[in-house]
Order: sequence, then C-alpha cells, then structure tokens
Amino acid sequence: MSTLRALAKAQALAAGVAQPVATVRHLHLSERPLVLVPLALAGEANAPLAAMVGTAADQPRLLIVPQPRNRDQRFRFAAELAGIVLPYLDEFRGATEAVPVDRGRDVRHRYVDAPQLLVPNPAGITFLRLFGRSTRFRRPDGEHPVHPSVPLLGRWLTFFAERAEHPGAAALLAMTEALTLHWATGQSAVEDLHLPALLGWIDPPAGLTGAEAAARAEDPDVCPPAGPATDPDFDNRRLAPAVAAYAEAEADPVARAGAYAELEGLLRDQLAPTWELMWRGVGLLRALPPGARVAGRWDGDRDAFTGYAEHVDAGGAPQPRRDGAVAAAVRLHRLERALASYAVQRAYDDPLVMAEHRLTGEAFVGEVTLADPKRVDDTGKRPVLRPRIQVVTTEPVLVPVGATLYSPARPSQKAKVVFVTPGADGKTEVVLELSGGMGRGLTAAPGSVPEVGERLCFTTLSDAYLPAGNFPAPEETPWTHGGPPAAAAAEPVPVVDGDPAEEWS
Repeated sequence: MSTLRALAKAQALAAGVAQPVATVRHLHLSERPLVLVPLALAGEANAPLAAMVGTAADQPRLLIVPQPRNRDQRFRFAAELAGIVLPYLDEFRGATEAVPVDRGRDVRHRYVDAPQLLVPNPAGITFLRLFGRSTRFRRPDGEHPVHPSVPLLGRWLTFFAERAEHPGAAALLAMTEALTLHWATGQSAVEDLHLPALLGWIDPPAGLTGAEAAARAEDPDVCPPAGPATDPDFDNRRLAPAVAAYAEAEADPVARAGAYAELEGLLRDQLAPTWELMWRGVGLLRALPPGARVAGRWDGDRDAFTGYAEHVDAGGAPQPRRDGAVAAAVRLHRLERALASYAVQRAYDDPLVMAEHRLTGEAFVGEVTLADPKRVDDTGKRPVLRPRIQVVTTEPVLVPVGATLYSPARPSQKAKVVFVTPGADGKTEVVLELSGGMGRGLTAAPGSVPEVGERLCFTTLSDAYLPAGNFPAPEETPWTHGGPPAAAAAEPVPVVDGDPAEEWS
C-alpha cells in the first residue's frame, strides 16, 4: 500500500466516507457491458448453482441448476449461459476498421468494438476461469455429449479470464477491483472484496456513515454475499431443504414445478441485491471522465478479441491446460511489460497517481523560470537543436545529473538533467536539456519548448515503447525445459469409471 493510499484510507475513516484516489477513470467502460453474477454450491468444486446475467439493469435473466451435483444439469446450465453470452459476443463481430502497420506500409483489420464482461469480485473471475476449464474440452459427440455451444463457451470464458490477468485490460472486470482503483475506504483490503460493504463506504445511504453502511451490509439477510460463495446459514436453513424438495418431487410433475419455483425464488432473492449493486457501481464509474490513455488500452482488448475470434473461426485448438516452457516465459514477459506500461500511463493520466511517485522521488513538479528555445549544439558532426530550460521546485530532486526525465505534458520529449543546484530557501534549480518532439529543423515547433511561467511535472517514468524479449522458438526449447513440446491438441477430457474426470488444479 502506498503512502497516499494509506493516508486516504485514514481520511476515509475520519470522514466516514470513501476518499477518491483518482481524478479520472483508469479503465474502459462499455456502453453495453454484460453483467454476470455467478453463484456456486458450497462444498463442491466450482459447481454452478445459479447466475443472473444481462446487459440492462431492468432485464436480468436468471439461470439456475436445481441439482448442482448433477453433471447433466450443470452442462444444461452451461448451454443456457452460452445462449446468452455467445450471441452477445457476436454483436461485436460486425464492422471492422483498418489499422496501419509496418509504418503505414500495410494494414490489418480489427473490430471497431469489443465485448466487456463485469463480475462482482475476483472470485467471480476465478469461477469463470474454472468453468471455462471444465467446458472447453467437452465434445458434442461420443460419451457424455454436450450441446455444441458448451465447448465454445468454455474457450471464450478462458479467453476472458486470461485477458483479466493482463494489466490495464478491461475485457473482464471485477467490480470491487474497479471501484478500489478509484476510491479508498476506511476498511481493510479483504473487506473491500465485499461489494455491498465497499459501496456502503463509497456511496452510503442518507443518514449513514460509510462504516455504518458497511456494517449493515455485512448482514447476509440484508445484503446476501456478492457471489460466487453463498451464506452458510442460507445454505443450511433454506437452500438445502429446497434442493431436497426438488429431488423428492421427481416423480410428480406438479410438485416438481412447485419445488422448482420455490428454488428459483430463493436464488433470485440472493442474486437480485448484488445485481442492483453491480449497476450502481457502473453508474459511479461512468460518472468519472476516462483517462487520456484508456482508449489506447481498449484498443489492445479489441486486438485481442479480433485475434481470438479469427483463431476460433479458423478451427484453432482450445487453450492448453498448461503452457509450455517458452509460451509461459513469453506470457510472463508480456504481462511484465504491460504492468510497467500500465503504471506509467496511469501516472501520466492522473495527478493523484503521479503524486505517489513524487513522494518516492521518481518525479517532481516545478515552474519554468528560464528558457532558451533556440539553443543549438554544434559539438557533433552536425548541429542539432538542444534547447535548455531551468525549472525551480520546492520538492526534493533525487535524480542525478545525466539522468533522462520525461514530462506527461510532452511525452515524446526527453529532458536530460544538466545541473541540480539546491538553494538556501528550500528551492532547487534544475537545468534540463531538451531533445525530441520539436520537429526536424533547427527551429523548435511552436509550443514544443516550455515557456517561462509554465508549471510542469518531470519524472523518470517513461511511456516509450518497450521492445519484446528474445525467446527460442518452441521447437528449439532446450531439453532442460522439457525439450520440444508436443503440439497442443483438442483432446477430450479423459473418462474415469464412466464419468468425465475434471482437473481443477
């Protein structure tokens, strides 16, 4: 936890309401997201119990599994869910746009928009990841056949779960993580995973403080858990008898319909409060203006969606259960690069985020007191434009002479530290030599050189392109890492004692 977030949490506790830790929204929010609130049966590995899903707050669809331990019913639930999710995905597979590549010498095409899934918390993402794992290798023929849409749903859920691991991606979002990215509450990080309590701090009802609203939200009768876990008392007192009544009424269609209706009502009552909270959270996030670099990160989600859609259309294999050595290393490297870029982009977009880096000495803010925009360096083979500016700041300057700094106001420009002169009045004078972002001639383009009186932030954080690492081809994997891996094949899940075996680890 950063110093500023710790301070914001302390202020939230003192003020009785959550404090903003961002001035802009750092994630993309679709105009028509698909909200999915899953519920799982306690004591059973990722057994779906129910789900409330839809793209409009007033049009939720409830799917239930009357007997969650019945494999056939679970896969019928998967087919029903596929009947909602897959058409939603297809809505984004229409119009495309041309994107220049190879410095404009070629173009590629991607969809103009991409789908977005919202779940209540990180446990919801885990549920989708495991549910995708249990369905993407199923077959519509042979033993234990499933509906043809079930394996396709599993592949797409796996895609979204993997995309959720990518820093800055917004294809699949947990509402609790999205909200805590922008607000700090007066409770612990574990308590922030409870959506009703979190929203109690951020947007408490009239007459209540955040702490009082959160305490009220901890009552499962008032605010049922936000899924996929259920309340143990609800399981024992209400759910178990309802499931048993449905099982006992198997021979009587009338009694079975009544038992189903009762079970459906119980589960609707459990999911409806979280459904309403999800859309309340969407409204809070939508009220924030998007950061300048959010659209660029959403372009990455659109690229990923387009690429995987083309992979599926071409008959590509499902995602393997485990990555090979090279694939795992490439994926880890890609995530590390994305994480570094995401941290820089958030700081560039948001002064509150940049303030955390100012505290650590990675950035400072000062006023331009001198500027020489026409300075030319002729010590090399040819003269080059190298303006210099002097910045005066009251903040500690921990960067050494010779370091390269960047300004969010002019991200394509580099500023080399020439002199750092501390003053007796607590101010520090920093002389910077500028390069890049000023045109190609010996005269700087208008506005490209900071003017006297301009207040700027300079930081060691760079949003420049990070080149990818070099990895061996899969067929050249050294024997120390398992040798050349076999090509991933879409094999059916092995059958043990007549029942499909499932690997959950």
